[in-house]
Amino acid sequence: MAERAPQTSMGRSETLLFLTDEQLRRGIEAMFFAYRGFTADPDKILQEYGYGRAHHRAIHFINRAPGTTVNNLLSILGVTKQSLNRVLRTLVDDGLVESRVGTRDKRERHLYLTEAGADLERQLSEAQRNRMRAAFRNAGPEAVAGFRAVLEEMMDADMRRHYLDGGDGSGGGAP
Repeated sequence: MAERAPQTSMGRSETLLFLTDEQLRRGIEAMFFAYRGFTADPDKILQEYGYGRAHHRAIHFINRAPGTTVNNLLSILGVTKQSLNRVLRTLVDDGLVESRVGTRDKRERHLYLTEAGADLERQLSEAQRNRMRAAFRNAGPEAVAGFRAVLEEMMDADMRRHYLDGGDGSGGGAP
């Protein structure tokens, strides 16, 4: 069982949580298994297309910020340009993503889901929303707030900024 340290002398309600290595190990395992469950249904859908999770992530963030640039997507996903280009080439060739030349800067490529891409994104996200909705409902509002707080604290500073900007990394809107 975790122990809570007494309140600080500053009068704040902040307390420290002390966890044993075994409790932390169990938390790490829970994250692995939760992620496996969270990705299981989308993985089945993606397999029908011959796609993997990198395709899913690209589709997700293009949907979140239509018109996002390739460079912005690189920043969000934290992958190499070569890796992202392979994924995007497949999605464009298969008619799921459209790449448009920037109007202000011709070197930029802005990404949009096609109707078929939007349909696939809906299938993938609906599977995950259903699982998450059920888990959140069963855990309750306090657990949901705590879960989000823990996830935000685990994010690197840049990822937290992307997330807090609206989850799409666009800084509040697409170019």
